[in-house]
This record gives sequence, C-alpha cells and structure tokens, in this order.
Amino acid sequence: MKQKGFFDETDRLRKLSELGDSLEKLNKHIVWEDFRGILTRVLKKEAQGPGGRPPYDYVMMFKILILQRIYNISDDQTEYQINDRLSFQRFIGIQLYDTVPDAKTIWHFREELKEAKILDTIFYRFTEKLEMEGVITYSGSIVDATFVDVPKQRNTREENKKIAEGEVPKKWLTKKNRHKRVQKDTDARWMTKNKVRHYGYKDHVKIDKKSKIITKYQVTSASVHDSQELKNLIDKKKDKCLYGDSAYTGKELQKCIPSHIKNRIHEKGYRNKPLTKTQERNNTAKSKIRARVEHIFAAMHNFGGKTIRTIGMARAEIQIGLLNLTYNLTRYTYLMGANA
Repeated sequence: MKQKGFFDETDRLRKLSELGDSLEKLNKHIVWEDFRGILTRVLKKEAQGPGGRPPYDYVMMFKILILQRIYNISDDQTEYQINDRLSFQRFIGIQLYDTVPDAKTIWHFREELKEAKILDTIFYRFTEKLEMEGVITYSGSIVDATFVDVPKQRNTREENKKIAEGEVPKKWLTKKNRHKRVQKDTDARWMTKNKVRHYGYKDHVKIDKKSKIITKYQVTSASVHDSQELKNLIDKKKDKCLYGDSAYTGKELQKCIPSHIKNRIHEKGYRNKPLTKTQERNNTAKSKIRARVEHIFAAMHNFGGKTIRTIGMARAEIQIGLLNLTYNLTRYTYLMGANA
C-alpha cells in the first residue's frame, strides 16, 4: 500500500478543481466579505467575562447555511458532510485539522439570524450590488409564486378547522400534550392546484426579465392566492414593465399597477366572453418571456427540492429567504462565468 504523502490533500483538491467544483466557482465570484459587516454588527455579543470558546467565524457559518440550501440537507447531515467532504471544507475555508461546527451550533446560528431579522437586509443588499453592476436592469419584471412544502400534519378534521380559524385546539394546550403543541405547525395551510395537494407555504417572487435574478419576494401560507401579494412585489420607482400569468388578472389587481408600468400580464377569458384571436396571440408572445420564471423554480428544485423541514412562519421565512438568496448567488456565479 502507498504511504500517505505530504501533498495528498492538495493533490485531491486540485483534482476536484479539474473536474469542475461548483462550490469553488461560487467562492471565485461571490465576495463573501461583503456580508461580514452586517453579520458582525447584529450577531456579535460582548464577552461576559474571561474564558469560554470564541464564536465561529460569522461568514463561515453563513456559508454553511448556503451549503444547506444548495444540497437541501439537515443540520446533522451538514455536520457529517463537512467532516467527510474536502470540497465542503474548502468552500467554508477550513482545513482538516480545524474543528467543524456541530449540528446544534448550525441550528443556533440560523435561529440567531431569525431573531435578528436581518436576512431580508442581506438579500436586498446583494440585489442592490447587482443593480450597481448592471446585472439587474429592470427592463422587465416577472411575477409568480411556487409552493414550498413542509411535512404533513396528521390532524383531525376538528383540529384543522380550529387552525384554519386562527385558533389552537384546546387539547394541544393541556399539560399532557405540551410536547405535541411544539411539533404542530399552525401557520402552514393546505392548497390544491392542478389536482395536486400541497401543505405548507408559498414563495411569491418577482424576477428581472434579463438576468433571471430574484429582485423581491414575499412568504405566505400556501392558501394565499398569488394575486394577493402583487401589491407587495411591485416597485413603483424601478419597475418599467410587468409580466405575469392570468392569476394576476382582474380589475382590482390592475389598480395595483401604476400607469407608468407597462402591463404585460396575461389576459383571461370568461364565460360567454372568450379571448379574441388577437388576445390569444398576445398571450402567446407574453408566455415566451413569462416562462423564464419557471427556469428559476426548476433550478430551486435541482437544489434538492422545494421542501423545508421547519415549523412555523418565522422559520419558514428564514429557509425560503435562504433558498431565494442561494438561487441568486448561484445564478450570479453562472452569469459571471458565462461572461468571463
């Protein structure tokens, strides 16, 4: 058997680079230090006294959360994979002799982000950077929504009825069932689309037509109709032209769109008032552009699926926000690589 050599790790990493390490490309084009300021300002705590282990590097921990969304892996599996894979270690910037954060530390860091409510700030600062670079042009924007499923709850009809009314079933509030209540998601909702049942949340997004970068997003329960978040996605100062499917059609919705924004939302036929041939041709032309948003949802699916394993709206917002940010980071990396 061959003996271990001094440069074995370096040689293996070089081989990974030759094979095309996507994480290495991400490190090449993303300036991770741009995130350090806000992470440190919000998360850094004053030492309570001498001693104690210093916290892990904030940027490294943030990159671990991005890793999780790319591969859709749990905290325990993330800890294992970082210990196991050289590509993961290189991505977050550690060596074989460094200590890997355990699953509880990863969970705690994500909870700190949730409590600090800074993920939106990080997301929009990154999009502002892309605007300054000319990557995002706002020559046209596309709105749409996708389901993000969570593990299904095995509730009775009566319990589901109470939850839908915004109440917590009394049985869950008893001392005997206090642990059961913690495991129940009272924010997620059921919704059926195209005869497929979904349980969880919705990711409402607006993307830049040219770059296919997500410029704005909102998170709701799955039962909220796509159109209800249109007013929160429109940017009256930046948007110039708006595309969307027929779900965003209606007199009340048209009022949400300022007159200076070109309305390219699909027209919808009604009973005894079908679309004219001209309207059908217009819809076909609009579809060629509107369909670009489906490429984004497909890319998210390739991350490992649009399923999250959390309970409650606050944690769903963090995971879906990370999903949107991760897509933007990988999309930007692709664009920069293509233009290199």
